[in-house]
Amino acid sequence: MKVGVLTALFADLSFDQVIEKMKGLGIDTVELGTGGYPGDPHCKLSMLENKSALKEFKQKLADNGITISALSCHGEPLHPNAAIAKASQETNRKTILLAEKLGIPVVVDFSGCPGDSDKAKYPNWVVSPWPPHYQELLAWQWEKKVIPYWSKRTKFAADHGVKIALEMHPGFVVYSPQTMLKLRAACGKNIGANYDPSHMFWQGIDPIAAIRVLGDSIFHVHAKDTQIYPYNLPKSGVLDMKPYTDEANRGWIFRTVGYGHDEAWWREFVSTLRMYKYDYVLSIEHEDSLMSPDEGFTKAVKFLKPIVIEQKPGVAYWA
Repeated sequence: MKVGVLTALFADLSFDQVIEKMKGLGIDTVELGTGGYPGDPHCKLSMLENKSALKEFKQKLADNGITISALSCHGEPLHPNAAIAKASQETNRKTILLAEKLGIPVVVDFSGCPGDSDKAKYPNWVVSPWPPHYQELLAWQWEKKVIPYWSKRTKFAADHGVKIALEMHPGFVVYSPQTMLKLRAACGKNIGANYDPSHMFWQGIDPIAAIRVLGDSIFHVHAKDTQIYPYNLPKSGVLDMKPYTDEANRGWIFRTVGYGHDEAWWREFVSTLRMYKYDYVLSIEHEDSLMSPDEGFTKAVKFLKPIVIEQKPGVAYWA
């Protein structure tokens, strides 16, 4: 297992500058955004049609000893607005093709969320079992939108030697271990989780126990923490709609690893991942609104490096 970084936190820097920062902290693995919410500052999908640019990019990686853990295109492929959905779907399709060309095993995305009908303008995230029409809506979403799209896209990815890892994120139909496994049961084992424990914490899901639930469906892992504020939580509950920058009044906020949960917790998290055969990358995702990207990244690396369990010689996670 090793520590990597999702480079979206350094979107204002060139890739060369990002590499220098990584080298300074002994990091040689990156997760690169190709579009969607991470954007594409360091990995351009246009390389699919530009052989010389692709060759130059590969050479830069080789010259600097850099590997890519995943390509990420977090989007909204099931959005009821056809233009938004189409853009996300096309970014995902091209990202899979680029991952194939670069020999990258996994593409990260969101599941997305449909609306309440074919005429809807916005997604409709169903989180209540009652009144009964919510159950009817949820069934319609999964049967008519979610499973048809992801079944085809999962097969497309498999045909190109790439796995799809969905980040379980509230607001989308896949937001918990149960919904992740529901989609996997419908679409096959080539779709799994980009496991971000920060989203489990604030939903009241024990992230370590959830590893045991997800098992071999974990394809990629984000290293991000959450701090819960017991004083504010009774006022807002976990579905807190206040901006992330309103830290003093929120029930919880995202934190750099170690600032929400201590070293003992993260040691158990890493050990449990290894127990369930995840021996790949912990990709640092910085969304701590109380720290600059530099500070958050540096502290996360120094915190995680002594904790990760090195891969056993001769054992390859993707074998």
